[in-house]
Amino acid sequence: MKFIVGIGGVTNGGKTTLTRQLQKALPNCCVVHQDDFFKPQDQIAVGEDGFKQWDALESLDMEAMLSTVRAWLRSPQKFARAHVVSAQPGTSDTYVLLLEGFLLYSYKPLLELYSRRYFLTVPYEECKRRRSTRSYTVPDPPGLFDGHVWPMYQKYKREMEADGVDVVHLDGTKSREDLFLQVLGDIQNSLNCS
Repeated sequence: MKFIVGIGGVTNGGKTTLTRQLQKALPNCCVVHQDDFFKPQDQIAVGEDGFKQWDALESLDMEAMLSTVRAWLRSPQKFARAHVVSAQPGTSDTYVLLLEGFLLYSYKPLLELYSRRYFLTVPYEECKRRRSTRSYTVPDPPGLFDGHVWPMYQKYKREMEADGVDVVHLDGTKSREDLFLQVLGDIQNSLNCS
């Protein structure tokens, strides 16, 4: 069985932490991080807001990401070996792919591939606080969060909702353990029912 799980949502909402926990707990589990598909910095446009458009879908090579997912679909066993994921005894027919990123549900060719979609949210103030504590390869210029990051998150979230994308909403202010147990239990139930 092949099972693809999306872990999407707001920047600094806990997506990567949750993904790491799930990867350790799920059988034959591989991860694809959307952040690995950013285009080179010189290919990122500057928007009308005056900021490089890192939080826009066009900043990502989504065709390459889709190609990576399709490679997993063709042969999850080969993909797992190539990514140094060892098979777990007794689960040889179950393979899980976690897709983690902030714009997972904005790229329509990926939408039909998910078995389950999760969307982490945190309130504005908490998101801004978390973002201010992070170090990025390209540091945030002053005003980026309010002038670009948060407005782009709201834009893509509204589009996702308007398109009727079915997601399980998760409260990113809950404890890491509570979120992990909630999602793990949900995925395990889905795997057992399939």
